[in-house]
Amino acid sequence: MPPAGDSLPPVDEVLAAVATGLWRWDNATGIVTLDAEAARLLGLPPHARITTEAAVRSRFHPVDWNEIHGIVQLAVAEDTLAEARLRIMDEQGRRVLRTVRSRTRPIVHEEANTYELIGTLQEVGEPAPGAAARAPVTGDWRRSREAFLLDAGRALAEARSTEEVLRVAAGLSMPGFSPDGLAVFGARADRLTVVGHHGHHGFGDDDPLASMPLDTEYPATEVLRTGRAVYLSSPEEYRRRYPTTWPLVSRFERRSWAFLPLTVAGRTMGAWMAAFTYPVSFTPDERSVLTTVARMLAQALSRAGVAESERELTDGLQRSMLPMLGPEIPGMSVAARYVPTGGGLQVGGDWYDVIPLPSGRIAFVIGDVQGHDVRAAGLMGQLRIALRAYASEGHRPDAVLSRATRFLSGVMDGTAYGSTDSREGPDSRDSRDSRDEMAGDPRFATCLYVEADPTTGVLEIARAGHPEPVIRMSDGTVLQRPIAGGLPLGIDPDADYPTTRLVLDAGETMLICTDGLIETGGHDLETGWARIRDVLERDGHEAGLYETESYEARPHETAPYEAQPHETKPYEAQPHETKPYEAQAADSDSLEALADALVQAVHGPSSHHTTGPLADRREDDIAVLLLRRTHRPEQSARTRRTMLTIAQAEPERVAGARSHLRSLLHDWADPDQVDSAVLLVSEMITNVLVHTDGDALLVAEVTGEEGTRRLRVEVSDSSDDLPHKRRPGELASSGRGLVLMELLAHRWGVDPRGEGKSIWFELYEESGSPGETAA
Repeated sequence: MPPAGDSLPPVDEVLAAVATGLWRWDNATGIVTLDAEAARLLGLPPHARITTEAAVRSRFHPVDWNEIHGIVQLAVAEDTLAEARLRIMDEQGRRVLRTVRSRTRPIVHEEANTYELIGTLQEVGEPAPGAAARAPVTGDWRRSREAFLLDAGRALAEARSTEEVLRVAAGLSMPGFSPDGLAVFGARADRLTVVGHHGHHGFGDDDPLASMPLDTEYPATEVLRTGRAVYLSSPEEYRRRYPTTWPLVSRFERRSWAFLPLTVAGRTMGAWMAAFTYPVSFTPDERSVLTTVARMLAQALSRAGVAESERELTDGLQRSMLPMLGPEIPGMSVAARYVPTGGGLQVGGDWYDVIPLPSGRIAFVIGDVQGHDVRAAGLMGQLRIALRAYASEGHRPDAVLSRATRFLSGVMDGTAYGSTDSREGPDSRDSRDSRDEMAGDPRFATCLYVEADPTTGVLEIARAGHPEPVIRMSDGTVLQRPIAGGLPLGIDPDADYPTTRLVLDAGETMLICTDGLIETGGHDLETGWARIRDVLERDGHEAGLYETESYEARPHETAPYEAQPHETKPYEAQPHETKPYEAQAADSDSLEALADALVQAVHGPSSHHTTGPLADRREDDIAVLLLRRTHRPEQSARTRRTMLTIAQAEPERVAGARSHLRSLLHDWADPDQVDSAVLLVSEMITNVLVHTDGDALLVAEVTGEEGTRRLRVEVSDSSDDLPHKRRPGELASSGRGLVLMELLAHRWGVDPRGEGKSIWFELYEESGSPGETAA
């Protein structure tokens, strides 16, 4: 009997009448349940059955199986229908029997993390002309989509900031459809925020859409609350579903919208809106592309956010640990630079400090803790505070470093002790492992401590395994000064650190730095110092800091690596005459320019073409401190002066004195005179070490204009016995010192002092042969 007019036939009769089958697919067990019509459409005998996923999969075209897998995963994530066109193959997989359309609804079991698909199968005809390019059963659109996703993924992976990620997202051209309005939303407290937008003119911070409660009926807030995408294919659908916010959105004149969650590690961190000026139906393939882009966008934004947070953290850490140079120091100009280039957090163990002392002097400290990680930065902070405390107590440079090495040694010994919690458990085991790792990774630190008297220019320096300072004289000559030193801090708690005394004359500049400035770019100590010296000399000439003609850089001559003996000042320093404020300001500007030039030489474009000889180019943090003794412009000095002490117990330092004198005379016109001066200095120092019981003090000074300069060298000792000229025999091993002096020097003499004596000689650049001899 036909059904009554007011009732519907049974569902199975209706489905059979329209040739529609039912199927159920259990993802957990892999069991597929089919009714008779569904079995027929799949090419199986036409009766209800329970079969396996493998049996059903063998009936699908392989390309279509890959397509439906992605569509199902998208539907599960969005809680929407999964719709796809599928080609059914014969038993041999050689011939297409028919094309069916599948519409299924996923039922997710969240507690078991599984799902079931329940839906229909219905035979459909061939796609209409022009629609094949958009159908999932064809490969053209799929291949263009895959190429687009690869390009988009690569571009988003290379973005390093939130602004750059948004710029890349705005420039994406999706296959077949492209949004012309984009916005990324986030949440702060209980309100919606706009992270960035593109193509929405007038969508500013004061817009009502930029800050609304999360319970507002708006697609972005719904996505943030539920973590599910919202697709709006027409303005009418938008107005129907979100009538409250539609008046705020209508002014942008868009026709379709997609709001997708930005999810990272299971947490919805924001929402991405893609708006279109033309209608978009949001087919499963289009939703799949948008979802994939949203996932990549979420990952890129997450990486950029972490990187920006790390930069903000490390910048704040650096600002808190690196000092301000403070008020102007009368008689001295100071410039400093810190460039983090080491670990992933861009923070390491390099530091510098400027410490006012109770005596009125100023302490300049630079150092480098081993490593490029957070632990190195932490140790650097502790050590810097300890050094500042010891210096502020009024200790001398050697005492400051001696206390600092005991402090760091104590910190290293104490790293094996952590929490006092004795309870066993995973956390306590991790804590013990961390403590054991720190105990097996001792750290040390290099340091250079300079106590400066701004009035006299006297510098008292103690060195703990750190690179030696470089002095640029007022005429541009650059010398690496040998400084007595000891072991790096933290190695031996009982180590001693002798003090070296120098005088910084008017117009001279001292450079102290960490090894990052020297060795960055594949350089070693020798080639790195040569590069730095060239910058110092060239920058001085270009800035007009002294008035000499340009000359070619000479081959680098390195000072001996071993620590040098104690140096003393041969004369009383004169009171410093400060210059007008305008002149000192100009001098400070030139020092700042010099600091920039040094960093640019290491990190600028030219540095990539002047790499060093080392194969393993390890980058390092850079700390630079420049100290200049200021002077009046009209008193631009034309004097080079250097001092060096050779201890009685270290005769091997004579070679260092010869090398030092050659560096001082690098641009002397007559190389024979340079050889003569080196020979005479070697004889004078050797005589002091052999015939007296004291140390030899060498003072060398070059004065005058280039081409007509005078070299005066004095070697002083504490003995009152005056030398006598002898006439040694042919086989004698000594007694020729004064004879050589008389033959090679233009003038020479012996001056008694209150305690000891001074032997000196002079050479004149304008004359090639010895002149008048003074005894």
